[in-house]
Amino acid sequence: MFRTNAVKLTILNAVAYRQKLRNSGDIGLTIIRPDLKQPGIASLSRKTGEPVLAANTNAKDYPLDAFKEAAALTQGLPFKRMAAVKVTDKLFETGVEEKEPEVLPFNEEAYGKIAAYYTNKDGKVSYDLINKDLIKFTKSSTIVKGMIEEGRTVGYIRKYVVHNRFKNIAGNDKLTDKEIRGIVAKLEEEQAKGVFKELNSEIRKLLSVNKRP
Repeated sequence: MFRTNAVKLTILNAVAYRQKLRNSGDIGLTIIRPDLKQPGIASLSRKTGEPVLAANTNAKDYPLDAFKEAAALTQGLPFKRMAAVKVTDKLFETGVEEKEPEVLPFNEEAYGKIAAYYTNKDGKVSYDLINKDLIKFTKSSTIVKGMIEEGRTVGYIRKYVVHNRFKNIAGNDKLTDKEIRGIVAKLEEEQAKGVFKELNSEIRKLLSVNKRP
């Protein structure tokens, strides 16, 4: 089986990975939920790049938006020859299998500037300040507005918001994706509920409002 590492979704309590479908050779997406035995499968259209649900995939259990988020989160990840996915508690908690954790580069200078920017009067990094600032950026950005109108996924929009805002605060446009993920991982060390919980909620709300007739 050719697939990428599993990623954790925000739309569903589920994990997803990208693979090449054996019969057609098309790129496929597989979503696994802990409460269902049957996984959800979709292929990516060669013409539009959009997910197309397989005939035996229930759209109520595996909505199209979940596959769109999976496509965005796995985009650009290399295919690897690996064994079948093992369904474990850790897989659904973190989106990765039981293996050695990825070692992310840590840009101490950039992290220091970002942490200092979001430090409150008590001298602690405030996750409330982080989310309020990122939500403010989300609502003011014309690019994000366009993403909302296009119906992009929560993960896709969050990544744009976080990456652009953190680069601006750090004063470093050359921060890599892995460096930013390393900064986020450091911020998450003391935040069990997730750094961007409020931001995710606000993005979902904006997407929901945009869908209304």
